[in-house]
Amino acid sequence: MAVHKSPGGQMTRDRYAELTRILEERRREIMDQVQEKIRDVRTESPNSPTQGVLDAAESSEADIQDEIEFALIQMKSETLHKIEEALARLEEGTYGNCFECGDEISERRLRALPFAVRCKDCEEAREIAERRERQLSQRRSAGFLIDLN
Repeated sequence: MAVHKSPGGQMTRDRYAELTRILEERRREIMDQVQEKIRDVRTESPNSPTQGVLDAAESSEADIQDEIEFALIQMKSETLHKIEEALARLEEGTYGNCFECGDEISERRLRALPFAVRCKDCEEAREIAERRERQLSQRRSAGFLIDLN
């Protein structure tokens, strides 16, 4: 199922409004989650009187938890950026077109991942290429280590 476009290739007004609503709703959800995480981190800071004195293991565990929380906030921030870019593409009329092949991204894919920039086939090809590159890089590193011995 492709993005609904009029015979001239333009997205219908209803479809545009629906996509905008989906993206903005997703943006609000993520913003709320990020703000909640930030509030949680502030209220659970090590300087908080409710924390008391932590031993080394508790302190280490708290540091790991803080790093996880920071990573989650960072991931959500990246997702927000992707949503902002999708809204900009929607505004300029390029939303729903694959960056690689130019074909329309399926409606099903856009519903699942409303900020997708590639169709399923191009995304899979990109992931396979990245995996091959990582494997080659690991082989080169392993070969380099073997040559040193």
